[in-house]
Amino acid sequence: MSLSIEDIDRIIEMAWEDRTTFEAIEFQFGLNEQEVIELMRREMKPSSFRMWRKRVQGRKTKHEKLRTFEKGRLRCSRQKQITHNSISKR
Repeated sequence: MSLSIEDIDRIIEMAWEDRTTFEAIEFQFGLNEQEVIELMRREMKPSSFRMWRKRVQGRKTKHEKLRTFEKGRLRCSRQKQITHNSISKR
């Protein structure tokens, strides 16, 4: 599978985000957790990769089955409303 530079950048961004699960990356790009780890190792500096691995290992929010949020919810209840949206200003 050949990924564009933009896809690789987006996968790295999603992998760093706490609330984006590996399952979401797999759904969108077809890469399982091990393939994401290999991509991160290949594309990042060694020190950045080690920092990322330390950060995500054992993190419940990176695995859909371990998360505890309401099904169907699209955003965190503590997330601020979008500020430049005319509907949210009512």
